Amino acid sequence: MKDSITQEEREEIEIKLLLQAIFDVSGFDYRDYMRSSIKRRIENRARIENVRTISYLIEKVLYEKGFVEKLIDDFSINVTEMFRDPEFFEAFRLQVVPHLRNLPEIRIWHAGCSTGEEAFSMAILLEEEGLYDRAKIYATDISEKVLSTAKKGILPLNRMQTYTRNYLNAGGKHEFSKYYTTDYDYAYLDESIRKNIVFFQHNLVTDGSFNEFHIIICRNVMIYFTSDLQLSVNQLFYESLCKGGFMGIGSKESLRSTQFSDKYAVISAKENIYRKI
Repeated sequence: MKDSITQEEREEIEIKLLLQAIFDVSGFDYRDYMRSSIKRRIENRARIENVRTISYLIEKVLYEKGFVEKLIDDFSINVTEMFRDPEFFEAFRLQVVPHLRNLPEIRIWHAGCSTGEEAFSMAILLEEEGLYDRAKIYATDISEKVLSTAKKGILPLNRMQTYTRNYLNAGGKHEFSKYYTTDYDYAYLDESIRKNIVFFQHNLVTDGSFNEFHIIICRNVMIYFTSDLQLSVNQLFYESLCKGGFMGIGSKESLRSTQFSDKYAVISAKENIYRKI
């Protein structure tokens, strides 16, 4: 029997108990998220709440109404922008779009869509390629808060210069301002771009497939998962993708050295675009 445990061991026990409490109370499962990422968010919430230990957060999860929702928002990964990593969208336009032209319909899943900027970017790209009218984009996230923002199609005006530069670097064919109107604070995306996007909540950890897709985009989300959870999510995507369908993952992610490496052909090694064999 150990005489004592270290502070690090104590905190690991507390984190395990907190994540279990969140799962038991809400059904949201963060137990297989990367510890380093989750720990930073937990410690930040502890500072905000002015509590000395993580154990106090467990008590709040169990007894304070609405507190578990705060933690779920804390854990959400909300790093996104219009045409984020323009080279990815340029590669998609050049190397994937030609394969889509003969499809009578195009079903796309943007998993972990955050506030929707990358889904909107895909809609604009497909509109410029004459494919949007036959496309349906299913944009999902675990956080209801970011989804409520996404559904409004409102962008901060102070980001539009960056977004315009991204759009042009991604091979945009028009003036980016064609797709939105502005007031003094915000840009409002046109309904013509938003019309074929459906936003709804989906948990990659616990929820299953809900359709068969021609394209699945999930970029820089799985880097926050343990290897076991990455395996589970990759299996979900593989089962959800039609034969010959395309998958795009993030620049920090890879299918190499996984059991899925021989199940896809590499379309763009640099931009991590694959096609299901």
